[in-house]
Amino acid sequence: MADASQTTASPVVVNKGELFTSYDVDAFEVPSQREEAWRFTPFRRLHGLHDGTALATGTTSVQVSGDAEGVTVETVGREDPRLGEAGVPFDRVSAQAYSSFEKATVLTIGREAQIADPVFVTVDGPGADEVAYSHIQIRAEAFSKAVVVLDQRGSGVIGENVEILAADSAHLTVVNVHDWEDDATHVATHHLSLGRDAVVKHFAVSLGGHTVRLSPHVQYTAPGGDVELWGLYFADGGQHLEQRLLVDHSQPNCRSHVTYKGALQGDRSGDKRKEAHTVWIGDVLIRPAAEGTDTYELNRNLVLTDNARADSVPNLEIETGEIVGAGHASATGRFDDEQLFYLQARGIPEDQARRLVVRGFFGEVLAKIAVPELRERLESAIEAELESAGA
Repeated sequence: MADASQTTASPVVVNKGELFTSYDVDAFEVPSQREEAWRFTPFRRLHGLHDGTALATGTTSVQVSGDAEGVTVETVGREDPRLGEAGVPFDRVSAQAYSSFEKATVLTIGREAQIADPVFVTVDGPGADEVAYSHIQIRAEAFSKAVVVLDQRGSGVIGENVEILAADSAHLTVVNVHDWEDDATHVATHHLSLGRDAVVKHFAVSLGGHTVRLSPHVQYTAPGGDVELWGLYFADGGQHLEQRLLVDHSQPNCRSHVTYKGALQGDRSGDKRKEAHTVWIGDVLIRPAAEGTDTYELNRNLVLTDNARADSVPNLEIETGEIVGAGHASATGRFDDEQLFYLQARGIPEDQARRLVVRGFFGEVLAKIAVPELRERLESAIEAELESAGA
């Protein structure tokens, strides 16, 4: 692990892709909503994660299930040289989390290992009103294949870095489920690093928590990398769920595909404090050296009630004309009246018709999760969300 005073910078580019990076918390100014990267984030909900006043008072608990051959789980100290390999913090909260954790969990899928069953990593928060900083690294060595479920639950205020490394020709799927209690605040950065011809599928599912902000950052270290980013979020009254992605195409002949879908239902009282708010920012940068890039990003939001707000901002910056394809799309709207009419015309009551529409809306993302028991659990959770609103 690099010395805490080390500061590095990405190659200079005059666009959103330029990121200042550092392990040093003090190298970053305290963020404000005047900054593009933070303009949607409610700082009063972060309990000091952003300004250095959130001192660690507890720890997260990490449990890994299964003892499959080829899977190694280690608890390591800050001095482990592997930590930080996937990426350097690029904002103050990430740097604070990086400098504040005491122990990290490293999960390694060995070279050429083919893990048939999913590996479950369960993370419990530090408890109500407690603050913890967490660091997890998931490593897929060359020619390996595995599915890892990162299941996060409980209460507390958590700042976190998750490193996801896929070596040459590795196939790694990571499903991150935010199933926090209603009082939890979670700010996390996921650093994804892809080697030559590596394939990564990353799922972010945000259902629980009071305030959740997730920032996946994808970097390619060699040609041929292929990443799919899938997201599903469902915000109730009073919840703030924020997803902020950056896919940095710096190598030739790489691919990225992004699909995030969200639903919102605010408190029907109209109380602004109980507004459901989601934020999705999708940045894709194609650098001059990234010839042969193929990329597409999509975000769709379904507003189920009043007192709900969805902010969606796709950004695509291209610095070479030698690409296969690039595009983006974003849409936010209410129920499709024609779909509801079609279902009701066939004798389906309106409340059931609405549920069918929501299930169909999320179906594309859920179908991609190749863990049947987890998929069924998420379907039940979505049904419970609809029940709670009387939809």
